[in-house]
Amino acid sequence: MAPIISIVGRSKSGKTTLLEKLIVELKSRGYRVGTMKHTPLGMAWIDDEKDSQRHIKAGSEATILCAPDKLVFVKPVSEPQTLEEIARLFGEDCDIILTEGFKQGDAPKIEVHRRGVATPLKDVKKLFAIATDEKLDTKVRQFALNDVKGIANLIEEGFIKPQKERLLFYVNDDSIPLSSFPRDIITNVLLGLANSLKGVGKIKTIKIFLKR
Repeated sequence: MAPIISIVGRSKSGKTTLLEKLIVELKSRGYRVGTMKHTPLGMAWIDDEKDSQRHIKAGSEATILCAPDKLVFVKPVSEPQTLEEIARLFGEDCDIILTEGFKQGDAPKIEVHRRGVATPLKDVKKLFAIATDEKLDTKVRQFALNDVKGIANLIEEGFIKPQKERLLFYVNDDSIPLSSFPRDIITNVLLGLANSLKGVGKIKTIKIFLKR
């Protein structure tokens, strides 16, 4: 799964604005960016009278609404999902996943603080940077609100590049940590298998799914 970074902060601090600018900057560098928005109070995605909602009520595990310009994936859940469980729905199609909110999640965080709006957040886990329009008394690295390139550099060097090459291994939907030795063995076996097949060009990704 791609690395996840959460953009957090008080209401009206500029979280969405910073996230939008980071998307543009990272995309200009050739990276694929996915985003997530936390909506604590819930959201009605589809009207009760629509056929797609009838699919869900009939027991469908998930449904996809298809239009010429977009897809909407709808999956009912019985309990709140963790940030990692939600992000896994992206598959491996992203180099970085930026979220707005999720300040209680386990992902590394960038706080957006604006003078006069409210005080900075307290006791934020894994806070590694603050975008602010005033100097704060903290050891956390600070950036100006408009220093999008600086923040993007930090994300690129600290999160995207270190995971440019990665191997993920899931058993029964649980992520299995791999040390360098088994990771290298599995990688070499998969590359050797793929390269032995006819019609395989330059290998960028290998996806294998097994159900028993």
